[in-house]
Amino acid sequence: MRVKCIEVRDSRVAIEASTPEGVFVPCPDCRAPSGRVHSRYGRRLADAPCGGRGVVIELSVRRLFCDNSKCRRVTFAEQIQGLTCRYGRRTPVLQRMLAALGVLLAARAVVRLALLLGIAVSRTTVLRLVMALPDPAWATPRVLDIDEFATRKGRRYGTILVDCESHQPVDLLPDRDADSVAAWLREHPGVEIICRDRAQVFADGARAGAPNAQHCADKWHVWRNLVEAVERLVSRHRALLRDLVEPSPEPEQREPAHTPAEPVETDGGLREPYPAGKFLDRLRDTHAAVRAQVEQGLSLREIARRLGLGRNTVRKYARAASPEAMLHGQWQNRTSKLDVFKPYLEQRIAKGCTNVSRLHRELQERGARCSYSTLRDYVRPLCPDRRAAGTPPTARPPSPRKAARWITSHPDHLREDDKQQFKALLARSPELTAAVGHVRTFATIVTNREGDQLRHWIADVCADEQCGLSSFAVGLLPDLDAVVCGMSTDWSSGPVEGRVDDLKALKRSMFGRAKPALLRKRLLLIAASRRPHAATDP
Repeated sequence: MRVKCIEVRDSRVAIEASTPEGVFVPCPDCRAPSGRVHSRYGRRLADAPCGGRGVVIELSVRRLFCDNSKCRRVTFAEQIQGLTCRYGRRTPVLQRMLAALGVLLAARAVVRLALLLGIAVSRTTVLRLVMALPDPAWATPRVLDIDEFATRKGRRYGTILVDCESHQPVDLLPDRDADSVAAWLREHPGVEIICRDRAQVFADGARAGAPNAQHCADKWHVWRNLVEAVERLVSRHRALLRDLVEPSPEPEQREPAHTPAEPVETDGGLREPYPAGKFLDRLRDTHAAVRAQVEQGLSLREIARRLGLGRNTVRKYARAASPEAMLHGQWQNRTSKLDVFKPYLEQRIAKGCTNVSRLHRELQERGARCSYSTLRDYVRPLCPDRRAAGTPPTARPPSPRKAARWITSHPDHLREDDKQQFKALLARSPELTAAVGHVRTFATIVTNREGDQLRHWIADVCADEQCGLSSFAVGLLPDLDAVVCGMSTDWSSGPVEGRVDDLKALKRSMFGRAKPALLRKRLLLIAASRRPHAATDP
């Protein structure tokens, strides 16, 4: 190729070049060399940017006759290796660059980046280049991880397959179906161990597609099933959890923290005093601090620096004659569609009914159209302040989830107050006491990789009528071999869970609009680029 001239045109570098005469080029069909020229025509190729400017190559190429009489091709255009291709308007270097950026950044981000580099490209072109890339080569994994991922949570799911030894994704299936998993395993024989959760769809598909493979149930999912069973057991003892809370002492009469505010006179007349609370207390303290420093003659800038406030905020406090004056327009002028029901609400609250759900139902029967949260916020200032009346807040009993965490956690990892409540709970319930012993035995089996002891544990739990975990133990029997293998080996679903997180990041980068085919292509190519010595892999 001969370069004629190089010049800058409209912020682009234009290179004029032509192919030399007298050079023989092989025919693309019969490979017979030919140098007989039919004509010349011009090609315009976009190349990789240089110095922040786009590069355009205006190339004059030859069209040659094929001298082989047996070849069906009469003429053909010559191609320059590494620079041109049939029907190509970009050089191979630029196409590889755009495809690599498309794999890492997705289409819209590549378009915005390309504009900064002086490259004009559309997002559909970037997607086409990405989808045209070949899938990375991989061997059938010996240990396969299977899990699900959501393309639209609660509606559409897919299946991800990962090599558990190399942690590399192998394939993505567009659905979560046992037949799809079985078909993939039949097409790729050689899988010896299949790691999965306890979902029945994956168990059936794996058994149908690879009947000789050893199944391995993930330890975390099995432990999670046990925690859920313990939580259901504790939920049947809610009354015992309420007994753990000591009754509140009799309220003591004490002076109110603040004297009732006098009605404030406004342009519209007298309005009601503002309800006491943390916001109004903080407002009064800040207003007093600002006014005190203003009277000392300090500047607004100095006051803002000392109090850590903005200068405009300090100016508002300095100009307000009282703290309540700063609330004018935020409280007094605020209207609500519940104002017509205010007398009825005050009457019900005076009778001791402060249950917002009950008040909400009663207002709906009277024709009010409001949400629960709107009524809750409207009723809060009308309810008496327990703190001002001297009534201490009532301690909440521990939830079943918290009590289940006491049972399933290591005793040394509990706080002292939790230990005391846990001890009191076990003293009231022999059933929970029996369950604690079985849970700790199960935890020892999981921690020490003693899967061969699981059958004895299931027999002990089923024989113990007080523990309440027999349903969980019986549920392990249909998948017992996989559970025993998961507790006896180091294989787990950790690698596939990490790849699911990668899928979530890819979905967010494309705003959740990517189809399964594009997700699959990007995930496989990104994982292949991270793999060491990926270029030399078979």
